[in-house]
Amino acid sequence: MTKTLYIFAGSVWAAAAELAVAELGYKAGETIIIQNVNLVQGENFAPSFIKLNPNATLPTLEDGDKVYGSTAEVIAALVNDAPIKVAPGTSIIETIHAEKYDPNFAMLLSRNDAELAQKSGGIAGVFLSGRQVALEKYSQSPEGAPYKAFYETKLAQNGGMLAIAKGTAPPEHKELFFKRSEEHSANIKAALLEVLPGALPDSGFIGGAVPGEDDFHVGAWLTRIAATTGAKSSGDAVAAIETAYGAVPAKVAAYWEAWTARPSWQAVYAGGLH
Repeated sequence: MTKTLYIFAGSVWAAAAELAVAELGYKAGETIIIQNVNLVQGENFAPSFIKLNPNATLPTLEDGDKVYGSTAEVIAALVNDAPIKVAPGTSIIETIHAEKYDPNFAMLLSRNDAELAQKSGGIAGVFLSGRQVALEKYSQSPEGAPYKAFYETKLAQNGGMLAIAKGTAPPEHKELFFKRSEEHSANIKAALLEVLPGALPDSGFIGGAVPGEDDFHVGAWLTRIAATTGAKSSGDAVAAIETAYGAVPAKVAAYWEAWTARPSWQAVYAGGLH
């Protein structure tokens, strides 16, 4: 049965699913259909998509009457049914998805006014604005009425972040955001310098000679973190990470080289790191 995978080119976790599809032998248009959902325009908040996935997140996988709505569930389902079999996942998947290592907040974090101005004037500001417009539109539509509580929560959360980005939030809210950003930056540093080296082999992948289930998650996470440090390509990523977080452990650098040499990684990130 043909599966339908909902993704967005700028999504860190949708990229994890895209890596899985490429590595596991699925054929786009045949064994799997790829559907784009524009997160910048808030299309994931459309009532029709919330009905499909109450989390309103990507990736989402539709397989007959089954819908998988979390990254871990999506990739596990893809691995389970894949033409090409790979090593199953381990506890590193849960670890790398922990809130304290959230790669999406890593894109937004700002520790001072200078960083905040830079982020607000870039894709982060565009992302927050687009989401708010979509949330306001869908929350006021007749179709959105059953999801009132969902929209109220998201409007408050995204609206608060947007106010900080625009400089309209109370000073104390901005200071709390700076403090949270400092803490998150420290957590990301710990993940890069301590957590990953403890999970990675000296060479190759967690799954062995080729990427396994763990690697789809970890590879996408690491690529997003590289993007948040200003890296523009695979070649300058390690240097950019070192500037932001300190010397990159040998295992992490080797892992990066292993991933970026894969045709799957090169295809998924052909438009740039994200």
